[in-house]
Amino acid sequence: MNAAVRPTPDKPLTGWRVLVPRGGPWGDGVAATLRRQGAVPVIAPLINFAPTDDIETLEKALADLAAGAFDWVTITSATTVDVLYAYRATIPAKTKVAAVGETTAAALQSMGYRVDLVPERDNSAAGMAEQMIALEPEPRDILTLRSEIAKPLLTRMLQRAGHRVRSVVAYRTVGVPVTERIAQDVRSGRINAILVTSGSVAEQVHAQFPDVPSTTIIAAIGPRTAKDARKAGLSVDVVAEQQTVDALIEAVAQFPLPHAADEFAPPTGMIRPIEQ
Repeated sequence: MNAAVRPTPDKPLTGWRVLVPRGGPWGDGVAATLRRQGAVPVIAPLINFAPTDDIETLEKALADLAAGAFDWVTITSATTVDVLYAYRATIPAKTKVAAVGETTAAALQSMGYRVDLVPERDNSAAGMAEQMIALEPEPRDILTLRSEIAKPLLTRMLQRAGHRVRSVVAYRTVGVPVTERIAQDVRSGRINAILVTSGSVAEQVHAQFPDVPSTTIIAAIGPRTAKDARKAGLSVDVVAEQQTVDALIEAVAQFPLPHAADEFAPPTGMIRPIEQ
């Protein structure tokens, strides 16, 4: 490898091209972190949210949220944060905010919302419910916002503990087709790593990139996402020890750069010996 692009302790991902599967402020933040590590981020949003089929119910819930009707609001995905931002939703100071993991918490903070609770151990709906139940022995008014396809596990656990819960579908997840250029970069192995940050992203990676080279690193942001990715048909190469972007990028950095020996070599046939 050319010395100018050799990884260093400060920039362990020098020479890497990493696909970031979501755009917006979250994607920009991930891209900035990758650049600091020496990588070239390729932002290619694979999912977006579509309006819920029951907009009236969502708007009523968000109006009640702004009016202070809830003691807690639970956010279980970064996409839910996009919905809050799109509606310019107000979360009053009296209402505590629970985020299912560091990725969701980071998305909330990037949009200007605060976070009062992130599960300490189990970054899942069940883990969040258990911690909230431990913190709140008395019945509370809780708003749970979820996707159309999400199972209402959080809602059921909180209700069984005696809390008054309003469960509202905030969005439907839809796939976003990538450009042919990005698809070709994945097929050719020019993309060295793909970050998988949710089950919905995993489904789109499998659907849109059916021929991912074996040398391309598939990195999942946590055990739950890894499980969803494998269920979707992906071969997961590494799972972040913590459900954070920094841990995900650190996990990728443990691998040597695929094609490191020839990544920056001139294409075959460009240099010919001089004929005598």
